Amino acid sequence: MDETGVMLSMPGSVKVLVSKHDIRDYKDARVKRTTVTAIECISDDDRYLNPMIIWPANSHRSNWTMFPTPKWQYACSDSGYTDSKISLEWLKCVFDPETIERANKKPRVLICDGFGTHETLEILEFCFENNILLCRLPSHISYKLQLCDVAVFAPLKAAYRETAARYFNKVDKIDPWLR
Repeated sequence: MDETGVMLSMPGSVKVLVSKHDIRDYKDARVKRTTVTAIECISDDDRYLNPMIIWPANSHRSNWTMFPTPKWQYACSDSGYTDSKISLEWLKCVFDPETIERANKKPRVLICDGFGTHETLEILEFCFENNILLCRLPSHISYKLQLCDVAVFAPLKAAYRETAARYFNKVDKIDPWLR
């Protein structure tokens, strides 16, 4: 299990004009970097679980998704990042129901990074009560061992950047002021 974030704004899409004499103008003109996070999980038999999408908001709005994704889960946080409440919700709404039948009453192993939101007392109790073995990768090497980063997130982010760039290029051709 791992998380990844995608910025909704295009990197390099905003240009800031400032005086060469005062760099503070540039630092004050920062672009809002809104991020949406996805929690993804793949199993050792190449099956994937449905994702949980985390929006930077107080509540989810149905008009945020263009195509129906009935099995996907959605959550919200002020930052758009995961927290301990969302991690527990993911365990209860995604991991547990989507893996319990395949496990056939055997223990399930969930490998995650050393991020603190995965190790609260509530999460550990839920895992214990539901026969889930929570394995934590050391934080300084998890990027080398997390297959989601290489096999899932890298191609996903590349496809997202390509699609977003095509979209913004079309918008430019329609009206350069919309960019």
